[in-house]
Amino acid sequence: MGKTIAEKIFAAHLRDEPFPGTKVLDLDRVLCHEITTPVAIADLEARGKDRVFDNTKIKAVIDHVTPSKDSKTALQAKMLRDWARRHQIKDFFDIGHNGVCHAIFPEKGYIRPGYTVIMGDSHTCTHGAFGAFAAGVGTTDLEVGILKGVCAFREPATIRVNLTGSLPKGVYAKDVILFVIGQLGVNGATDRVLEFRGPIIDNMSMEARMTLCNMAIEAGGTCGICLPDMTTVEYLWPFIKDEFESPDAALSDYSQWVSDDDASYDKVLDFDLTNLEPHVTYGYKPDCVKPVAEMAGIPVDQVYIGTCTNGRIEDLRQAAEILKGKRIADTVRGIVSPATPKIFSQALAEGIIQIFMDAGFCVTNPTCGACLGMSNGVLSGGEVCASTSNRNFNGRMGKGGMVHLMSPTTAAATAIAGVITDARSM
Repeated sequence: MGKTIAEKIFAAHLRDEPFPGTKVLDLDRVLCHEITTPVAIADLEARGKDRVFDNTKIKAVIDHVTPSKDSKTALQAKMLRDWARRHQIKDFFDIGHNGVCHAIFPEKGYIRPGYTVIMGDSHTCTHGAFGAFAAGVGTTDLEVGILKGVCAFREPATIRVNLTGSLPKGVYAKDVILFVIGQLGVNGATDRVLEFRGPIIDNMSMEARMTLCNMAIEAGGTCGICLPDMTTVEYLWPFIKDEFESPDAALSDYSQWVSDDDASYDKVLDFDLTNLEPHVTYGYKPDCVKPVAEMAGIPVDQVYIGTCTNGRIEDLRQAAEILKGKRIADTVRGIVSPATPKIFSQALAEGIIQIFMDAGFCVTNPTCGACLGMSNGVLSGGEVCASTSNRNFNGRMGKGGMVHLMSPTTAAATAIAGVITDARSM
């Protein structure tokens, strides 16, 4: 019997199996940010174990509240900053160099096919787009990862999601994953890996694949994963060109991380997306999803474009295409946060930042702040936000606020109209 990519990664990284079904894996990357890591740092210090297993495999960033907004967030940042300096963690990204964690770490080439990756952040599943097993973990697992470079998992079964056909014009990766979550439900992939396959995936950029995998957790998935191919190699080539003679040689090596044809799956789902429409959420769960046409006309107070889901250059280009030469409604606050300094600089060079500003958007530094209601765009009670983020939980962006998740193009069109709008109408 063949193996899935997840099973192959587990087998290659197995350190121990102390109990039947509980597998201790060696880690290739331990990622850290200033919200969840300081708790782990403090506990390690209290236990007299203020050590790191390998300071070259740990990457850290201050990204959720940056710059700090108050004494509490300043303390969180200081704890991570002091820890990174104490242990000489070279790949630490502080103010001025920092970006949204799940955008900046792939952008730096830190994630590779076949890797095992953990972070104290539920959207770590984003990195599965590269053919890696990447999972969000709790404080205890993060501590063990920092100290010993291992993490224990129950080996998850895999759900294969075949996406066939071709996406219609004006339909993007965000619409795809909202549709898939709507089909699965928020618990439909609990303790499962979601393996995305098919011609839709083959034709997606790495940015689009990261959007897809980013929201696997919203269906309960441990990890979303795509098989590595030449698109993966081309994205990574600036970082791996000294390791391989050619891109073809890299692809040949990475092909070891492709699921076997006779691999066994928990279930296989087939979706033909030829007639897929843009989608948007309603209510307070990510599986509360409808076509935009069924939500059209609902007023919004704020439009937010950014986050680890849709703050990459591809996303900003798509939104700017809709916004160019137009102004957002007087009733709408528009906020855009490019996910990393590189993306910000690229958007600036391409004139995208100017398009957003001319349209009436506030352009902020790279940050996660508004996504989880911490800074740079918090909602008041009763306010509605059209957001390119990944969660619409009750109070997610501010107590009493409502969040509708959508693609960057839908968000841009909604900003112009002041109500939820299908961008294809523009």
